[in-house]
Amino acid sequence: MDHFNQLVSEQMATMEKLLNLQAELERCQEIENELLALKNETEIESIQAEIQQMRKELKEIQLIFEKQTEEVINSYREMNLTHSI
Repeated sequence: MDHFNQLVSEQMATMEKLLNLQAELERCQEIENELLALKNETEIESIQAEIQQMRKELKEIQLIFEKQTEEVINSYREMNLTHSI
């Protein structure tokens, strides 16, 4: 049970990172749209680079979250198997 709880805690921490990064990405995309409207090319390139980096980080965190989900499910199944025997 401790292992399961640890996996769930780790997954919750990852979910928090995921949500924070998504919110930051949305904020940057709003800034990008505002800059595009202002036609400020230098700042647009900078924010576009930041958005690209955040998208990369978001994909990485999503993969970690998916792996953690699998680990939580497997741990839960193992826990149920050992208790049902």
